[in-house]
Amino acid sequence: MLLSEGNHSFIPTFILLGFSEYPELQVPLFLVFLSVYTITVVGNLGMIIIIKVNSKLHTIMYFFLSHLSFVDFCFSTVVTPKLLENLVVEDRIISFSGCIAQFCFTRLFGVAETFMLAAVAYDRFVAICSPLLYTTVMSPKRCALLVAGSYSWGVACSVTLTYFLLALSYCKSSTINNFICDHSVIVSVSCSDPYITQMLCSIIAIFNEAGSLVIILMSYIFIFITVMGMPSASGRWKTFSTCASHLTAISIFHGTILFLFCIPNPKTSWLTVKVTSVFYTVMIPMLNPLIYSLRNKEVKNTFTRLIFTNHFVTMHNILKFIISEKINDILCYRLFSSCGTIDDSNLLIIML
Repeated sequence: MLLSEGNHSFIPTFILLGFSEYPELQVPLFLVFLSVYTITVVGNLGMIIIIKVNSKLHTIMYFFLSHLSFVDFCFSTVVTPKLLENLVVEDRIISFSGCIAQFCFTRLFGVAETFMLAAVAYDRFVAICSPLLYTTVMSPKRCALLVAGSYSWGVACSVTLTYFLLALSYCKSSTINNFICDHSVIVSVSCSDPYITQMLCSIIAIFNEAGSLVIILMSYIFIFITVMGMPSASGRWKTFSTCASHLTAISIFHGTILFLFCIPNPKTSWLTVKVTSVFYTVMIPMLNPLIYSLRNKEVKNTFTRLIFTNHFVTMHNILKFIISEKINDILCYRLFSSCGTIDDSNLLIIML
């Protein structure tokens, strides 16, 4: 945004303080977050590939999980690289456009993940409570609409809040006491009244959180009632175990969000806000693929098969190449020796 100050125009810039108040922790934090980001990228992209290559995982639930992995990958990629950069450089400046873009995409993927988790809960509800109608209710068209709706609502929320942030005026240079350009920290450095955008952000956040939690809670209440009505204890345990991964994921995700809502005064609790934001934006995208894969035999078997198959193919090709090269060397040696152009003393040179 181009602003005016007297007869001069300028584009505001922000300084992300991050964890700069702990200089002795910069390198350890960099190594930790780099490891977490590596696991996040490998885990989420690996999950997408595994679902793609294993026909047994071409089910509705894994259709949602593949999109959830994509959202987690994008969410982490929007935040973590800048966090890593600020841990190793002295200049922690982020441009106004870069800050707004980071906020826009984090809000988009954050909202999309909220309703993607609700869609998975609805899928489990239909599968357990109405198994005979499952293929009819959860048709490919409806599943595509649920995913498209999650992304579309994320875009709508993101664009709306970004528009009102752009309507505010900002000082030439401002310091943000966080590692991420979140809505609360952006409006805190605004030079104009942020009342409207703060109210709008609160309304959207409450609607998203309450709406998704209602869908999730109602789905699992009906699932619980259905499962408790099963005559077999082993059947009840097996059904509950299929929901355990999703329950773990939503507990961590929504628990973190609700904790952020419950912080009484964020301006005096910056460290708490930073740590919670790290868990929300960096750690959760890493945990989700681990949660969904560790309890699933098909995912683990496919992963193992891919690793060992690729390893075997690579070793086979290397050995095949080495053997073929040595055979060619021997044939060349015999050809030249038969012509009398080479003696046995040069065999080692040819073989190497």
